[in-house]
Amino acid sequence: MSKEIKKENKKAIKEEDKLKKKNEKTQKESKELVVKKEKPYKERKGKWLRQTSLTVLLILIIVVACIGINLFVENQNIAEFDFTKDKVYSLSDMSVSITEGIDQEVEIILINMADAQIDFAKKYNSVNDNVKVEVIDDITSRPDLTDEYGLSADSYAIIVRSGEKDKILASTDLYTYDYTTMETIDTTEEALTNAIIDVTTEENPVIYNLTGHNKYSSDYIYYFSQDLVDEAYDFQDLDLLTTGSVPEDCSVLMITTLAEDITEAERDSILDYIQKGGKIIIFSDPNSTGKEMPNFQAVLDEYGVSISEGVMLEQDADRMLYSTPSAILVTVSSYTSVTSDANMNMSACFMTAGRVDIADSEELEELGVESEILASTGENSFYRTDYTLETGDKADSDEDAGNATVGALLKKTIDDDTTSELVIYSNNVFITNLQIAISAQYYSYALDFYNNEDLAMNSIAYLTGRDNMITIRKDVEEATTYAVTDKQNTIILSIIFTIPVVIILAGIIVWQYRRRKK
Repeated sequence: MSKEIKKENKKAIKEEDKLKKKNEKTQKESKELVVKKEKPYKERKGKWLRQTSLTVLLILIIVVACIGINLFVENQNIAEFDFTKDKVYSLSDMSVSITEGIDQEVEIILINMADAQIDFAKKYNSVNDNVKVEVIDDITSRPDLTDEYGLSADSYAIIVRSGEKDKILASTDLYTYDYTTMETIDTTEEALTNAIIDVTTEENPVIYNLTGHNKYSSDYIYYFSQDLVDEAYDFQDLDLLTTGSVPEDCSVLMITTLAEDITEAERDSILDYIQKGGKIIIFSDPNSTGKEMPNFQAVLDEYGVSISEGVMLEQDADRMLYSTPSAILVTVSSYTSVTSDANMNMSACFMTAGRVDIADSEELEELGVESEILASTGENSFYRTDYTLETGDKADSDEDAGNATVGALLKKTIDDDTTSELVIYSNNVFITNLQIAISAQYYSYALDFYNNEDLAMNSIAYLTGRDNMITIRKDVEEATTYAVTDKQNTIILSIIFTIPVVIILAGIIVWQYRRRKK
């Protein structure tokens, strides 16, 4: 019995040891499994921390690099790239030409100006180091300026000065408003360039506008005369019956359409001016009334030209304003003394223009005159003297007059050292502020059509020897700032700020959803 019990006890003990060893093995395997599970988690956790740290570090490096590059570029004043078709954000050819020719120090001081004006001013410095740009945010730190120009802490102004000459531009000089398109137009470049011309020109050329017999008042050419003043010309009216002669400081004598003939005394004064090598520019509509003007014609005879009584009309729809045969698009020659240096292709719009008739070559030779055609009509144009006709179509009484001259330059040799020059256009309307309807809602001034302003201004620049100002001027309407309503402003701001926030929130939601799904 005892032997069997002992045997059973031994067996039980053996089984117990076996079970104990098995439990120990199981516990060991469990511990190893836990360790294996914990180890990858810790490794992932450490790896995530390392990646996050590297990401943050990379972001910081990028931010610092961007700040550094921006500061470097700003200090270096590197010119910006302008990919717009019309180079809206670049200096025009005329501004570049004028700036390149500056041989004296010019200061542009910007007081409380916006970044756009500051950036544009710096473009002049990038062209010529003689142009210095200074930006002032606190004018109280410059009592010399506050005292000299009467500025206060809240003043917004640009001071352009060179030597003893200066010009101050208010913020209102940098913008204009087009009431036809409801647009605010930026004129910063125009204002700055004209100010630079003004302070660097020792003596402004004087343009005298003959008065006393004109068909139109001076208000009719107000914008054109203002263009001349803006480009540093001295524009003055001249009554020859009062002065008795053309002033000695006259750079160019300007004559517009006459309603009546000038007097003999005025004629003689102008003829004397021509003999001294005077420069004349004439803008004259055709003499539709047929009134005799022998004294004025005597002046034209010195150059062998005359202006017709009839009017030029156009048949080609591509060479006229919409359904308006009297508003003809004329071709401006690019190979004349007025235009060749600028390498320009221009067209202008003449309205109710006459024809410039030039004497034959033999008569011109006797007068000592050389001629150049500045502007001409299309090959399908025709000439009309019967003003009773209301139709725009060519009638039997009309004369074929394709490629008729409507603008010419005449150079008259007085002696070996003296030459008088005349620029003549058989149209006055194209330089005026006559309002021309474009549609039921919009209109434009005659001066603003095509290259009308350029043609007139370049002719003046040629006669005064300002070759660096013969160019196609940048159309300020190309750079506009639209005035928005409060409602439109709210919508724009909502789009700018709401859409990025929505995208960020959507990204967070998607990230959380995917994280929980795993």
